[in-house]
Amino acid sequence: MKPRKQEPSGSDDLFRSRLENIINLRHELALLGGQIDWAFFDDAYEAFYSEEGRPGIATRMMVGLHILKHMFNLSDDGICDRWVYDPYFQHFCGEEYFRFELPIDRSSMSRWRDRIGPDGLEKVFQESLGVAHRTGALRTKDLKRVTVDTTVQEKAIAFPTDAKLMHRARESLVRLAKQSGVPLRQSYTRLGKRALIMQGRYRHAKQHGRANKAMRKLRTYLGRTVRDIRRKTAAEEGLQDTFRRPLWLAERVLTQKRRDPRPKVYSLHAPEVECIGKGKAHKPYEFGCKVSIAATNNRAPGGQFVTHIKAFHGNPYDGHTLATVIEEMERWTGVGVERIYVDKGYRGHDYPNKLRVYRSGQKRGITPTIRKELRRRSAVEAVIGHLKCDGRLGRNYLKGRDGDKTNAILAGAGYNYRLVLKWLRLLLARIMAAILGACRLPVPAEITHPI
Repeated sequence: MKPRKQEPSGSDDLFRSRLENIINLRHELALLGGQIDWAFFDDAYEAFYSEEGRPGIATRMMVGLHILKHMFNLSDDGICDRWVYDPYFQHFCGEEYFRFELPIDRSSMSRWRDRIGPDGLEKVFQESLGVAHRTGALRTKDLKRVTVDTTVQEKAIAFPTDAKLMHRARESLVRLAKQSGVPLRQSYTRLGKRALIMQGRYRHAKQHGRANKAMRKLRTYLGRTVRDIRRKTAAEEGLQDTFRRPLWLAERVLTQKRRDPRPKVYSLHAPEVECIGKGKAHKPYEFGCKVSIAATNNRAPGGQFVTHIKAFHGNPYDGHTLATVIEEMERWTGVGVERIYVDKGYRGHDYPNKLRVYRSGQKRGITPTIRKELRRRSAVEAVIGHLKCDGRLGRNYLKGRDGDKTNAILAGAGYNYRLVLKWLRLLLARIMAAILGACRLPVPAEITHPI
């Protein structure tokens, strides 16, 4: 059922404290909550609920929790714990009275993200740009010249090795067989663990012959387990459905090779992970998905805002992503892009209106203004760093490909809201300084110029 809209009752409660009487209403977080158009989210997410059943959780509550989560770099558990004792968080989420316990379960955040999906969460990002524009932190002309770059959003997985993957695949099959009541001929629990340990030790000691022998043992143990489970479940369709995906992953790990044209499996709990090489000396390979980030080229009054962010799967070439980025960015902002600055990774591809795309190192068609703006292209690297360190883009804990897209969009929205919060804090300080300066009494002349 559709959630009820949070509206102030206008009445006092004898046994509870109103948040307006507890907090400072001139605090930047209270000001930010007043600037966001919460009715926009109610109308945008109305179609995701039916007319029957129990009323859903208030939209402002769920949107506010996700904004605060990525603004302050908190997990789902962390934001739920902090919400209980922080009155500013409760006021931001639309509460009228101070509450001593969270009105929802933590798992409601995961279910709400799955219900809305990445396409629905684009509204949260769009509203971040709208708030920045309404508060004066972002101007329309700042959206016309942008810088686009890509980075890798790493998944929360261990560094993959063939030996570890085979060992984990056999362990998951043995665990599932025990839960399903399938008797195995041999589990290889102790033998597999010892073979994994010795393989790592031999590889570290550069004894490659012995390491390869231990690897063959791990492959043999996994193959025997897979064949044993297939024999035991051949007559029961229910067990076949239970073991279908684990067996497919195990056989994929068992048969995949270095130069395999098929997508490789780097993690059993996140098979969508891709290996992306970015040419970094300290980190040659990163495991996750590619994310395209567009930011304003010139610094707006409130800072350098993110105008578009999107996760791409399949490890596409940077130049192949630009057409989609331009189309979605103009749709999200409603402003046509005049100039786009990119690095050399976008070379050699046809773009819509190719004359407005400028690459680093380009010599032809460069005016002094474009040359100056092209030198600012590297400023997007600082934006990417803040997104990774402060906005949870550096390590994604959400599940599946939709989780990758969701985390990227919310990270960009949290970054923009963080800049708006800083802008409101600075704006409030300037207003207070002006008021204090106007109210300051003049100093008598005999004090300033004593005789």
